[in-house]
Amino acid sequence: MAFAKRRRTRPTSGNRRRKYCYFCKEKIEEVDYKDYNLLRRFMSERAKIRSRRTTGACRRHQRQIAVAVKRAREVALLPYSNR
Repeated sequence: MAFAKRRRTRPTSGNRRRKYCYFCKEKIEEVDYKDYNLLRRFMSERAKIRSRRTTGACRRHQRQIAVAVKRAREVALLPYSNR
């Protein structure tokens, strides 16, 4: 007996807007580690780097954000943790 496979679908909760990369939208090529106010936007309250899914950044810019945050932490512009 052959059973038809059913695809599982996630329950949709409303009409979600697609997140766009802030840097692509503003035509920013490189993320600057000295612009700590902008980098704060991509960090949680606990000073963790937020994921691409949360921020909406593209892969290229998310990698640049991670490097910039780490550099800014090294020169004490951003904290390592907020405990």
